[in-house]
Amino acid sequence: MLLDEDPATLIHHTIGNFNTDPDKHALGRINESLSALQQARDLRLREAENALKKLSRNLSSLQTHHNETVASHDPADHASQIFSLDTQKFRIAKAASDMEIEGERLDQELEILKSRLQDLELQGLEGGETERGKRDLEDETILKLKVYRSLGIDIESDHAGNYNKAVIRNIQKADVHVMNLDPKFSKFFYANYLWQSM
Repeated sequence: MLLDEDPATLIHHTIGNFNTDPDKHALGRINESLSALQQARDLRLREAENALKKLSRNLSSLQTHHNETVASHDPADHASQIFSLDTQKFRIAKAASDMEIEGERLDQELEILKSRLQDLELQGLEGGETERGKRDLEDETILKLKVYRSLGIDIESDHAGNYNKAVIRNIQKADVHVMNLDPKFSKFFYANYLWQSM
């Protein structure tokens, strides 16, 4: 069937009656928004890929370092080092304890020496009764030895300072007697023997 009007004209009038211009503008805006969104998405995707590559490089470097550390780690050497450090720690602790004990001993010795110094300062330059008594006893011993020597008797002492031997010289008889002094004999016995030998 033939149309009264040209089909192109009919289509043009039909399109004009529907008023599609606002829809075209809306579709254009939608296309622009989709294009902007696609560009933003591509940009974020590139940034994420770059961050992923960087993280992959860091992971690879850390894995290499970890593998080298694990390869260089010797459990036996580690145990030996721990044992050596423990031994050194105990040795230092024992030395510190010994030094503390020695310090306490030296403190006590210092207190004793301070007390002795104070006693000596109180006695003065002449010395106390004990020192004078010792000097008197030494003077008495020297005096006795001089008397014996004047009588021709020499008294000899051993390494400990004990007088245990007497050498009796008799000038008139040109005779020498050696007598060992033994504490089991009485002083009376030795006095008689000495007088008889002289």
